[in-house]
Amino acid sequence: MVRAALVVQALGLASVGVAGAVCLFAGRSLGSGFVDGFDPAVGADPLSGAFLVMVAVVGVPAAVYAVDSLEGTSHPRAIAALTGVFPLTLVGVLVARDASLFLGSWELMTLVPAAAILVAHGDAAGRRTVFEYLAITHIGGAGVWVAVLLLAREGALSDPSALAGAPAGVAAVIAVAGLIGFGTKAGLVPLHSWLPRAHPVAPSHISAVMSGVMVKVAVYGLVRLALEWLDGPPAWVGMALLALGGLSALVGVLYALFQRDLKRLLAFSTIENVGIVVLGLGAAALFAGRGEDAWASLALAAALLHALNHAVFKALLFLGAGSIDRSAGGLDLDRLGGVLRRMPWTGPAVLVGALAIAGLPVLTGFASEWVTLQSLLGLGRQDALGVALGGGLAVAALGATAGLAAMCFAKVIGLVLLGAPRTPRGARAEDVGRSMRLAVVALAAACVALGLAPGSVLPSLAALGPGEATPPGGAGLSVAGTSLPTLAVAVALAAAVTVLVLARGRRTAAPAPVWVCGQPPDDRLAWTSAAFTKPVLLTLSAVLRPEREVDVVERGGVVREVRHRGAVPHLFDGLLYGPAVRLAMAGAAATRRLQSGSLRMYIAYLVGLVTALLALARLGALG
Repeated sequence: MVRAALVVQALGLASVGVAGAVCLFAGRSLGSGFVDGFDPAVGADPLSGAFLVMVAVVGVPAAVYAVDSLEGTSHPRAIAALTGVFPLTLVGVLVARDASLFLGSWELMTLVPAAAILVAHGDAAGRRTVFEYLAITHIGGAGVWVAVLLLAREGALSDPSALAGAPAGVAAVIAVAGLIGFGTKAGLVPLHSWLPRAHPVAPSHISAVMSGVMVKVAVYGLVRLALEWLDGPPAWVGMALLALGGLSALVGVLYALFQRDLKRLLAFSTIENVGIVVLGLGAAALFAGRGEDAWASLALAAALLHALNHAVFKALLFLGAGSIDRSAGGLDLDRLGGVLRRMPWTGPAVLVGALAIAGLPVLTGFASEWVTLQSLLGLGRQDALGVALGGGLAVAALGATAGLAAMCFAKVIGLVLLGAPRTPRGARAEDVGRSMRLAVVALAAACVALGLAPGSVLPSLAALGPGEATPPGGAGLSVAGTSLPTLAVAVALAAAVTVLVLARGRRTAAPAPVWVCGQPPDDRLAWTSAAFTKPVLLTLSAVLRPEREVDVVERGGVVREVRHRGAVPHLFDGLLYGPAVRLAMAGAAATRRLQSGSLRMYIAYLVGLVTALLALARLGALG
């Protein structure tokens, strides 16, 4: 029954993807356009179509993966039902054309994965995680309500030009509220703190949808806000997006680098990649505000292409992590190893995903980062000093992010896929069920296909921007006077590998024991995550403030044991969210004193409230 339901879900999501592809590639709109009233209205345009394709690209393999992954777990029926409802809420946001349906779907999009986490992990830690996730996303998400309701009130959902006749400051309030609301759900720094908490604890196929698509639906809201609803974004909106994108990319990849748990590392990596997407969106907003529509279209296409690419390889990596967890019995990077050999389907697929997210040619991540780089370089050549400076800083942030991401996933490949298993359970690891293998292999194939032929998608994405000029079609990319011949690069790489293999001939490396200072070789002396990132940690210790604790155990004056514990604390939790939580708890404690239990006191509260309202009405403050 559960298996059949999941197959039906996959087929349904595939049909959603087909409808989205028709809207995107044929440039068609279906159903209603946006309306300002609250009567339910549904429709889809090419921009919605692009994100519907992302929902299908991730949702279908996630449902297929769950067919085998839910076997033997607790509450499989409930999780299977939530697996089907979750993508529907995402689709609801994308096809909503009125404020009520949009906001209702938006709230469900938050609540459904929370329910899935509670069903899968109903212990105290799970409940705590869900509480923090809901608290942060709902407080930040209030901005979405403010922005959408103000847009509806001003008639700007259906006609963005109506915002020009709105009272002074309304457009700025909408922009700020929208950036906070959509930015929180997208996981932009410093509003990201919920993401590395919630994504790792969800079931892996739910994590794939959360990280691969849910945050992209928030990006969809940012695109609508910046390039459509604000009717010509002011320059500060573009600069704010550029700053948030660059900060998110750098902070995300830095903290990903120091994680020891694979799923938590992937969650921080999502923050990094959303930052890259928002860098492209910020460039598009700045170009659009300056009337350079062709460049705006190119930058928007770069952002959407990276969003699509990230959806594919992040879903692959989360599903692969779930398979490794099930087979090897954990996701501690220092306790894994040898997965590439032990799991002949999952291991190579995860290798492809890790190489793609590291931005290596000719896989999918490389092409979108290359187009984003071209867009930011174009921004750096603008006459306006502030815009050019912002473009230059964004280029530097993107370059640093790319380098650190390559290092981060080299660590993952070295510690997880290569080497020898470090635990008895890891030594017995074997590949997982057929549907789980099928899902990751299909996503790995998509990584290769999108990397070889990004030009087959880019023109349709560029057509979503304000400019009419679109990049020429074809497998490779040709933008801004330069080109990326992906197929030629692939052929050259294949030829180089072939030459190296032939040159190597039948020679093989002779295995030899590793020198460990004269001690007997032990798995605990193998290369660790902390050792891999130590040079970066020492370089950035003044910023990251790592914590270190060393215990020396002596008996009879002889050192018997040295225990070392180190961690990189999340500074945003300690410096920003910690004080905010303490302030909120103090406020709640003070407010609780009003709950006296005295009926007379409650009547006095009501009389006071009514008196205050009457006074405000008398003064005209209530309109």
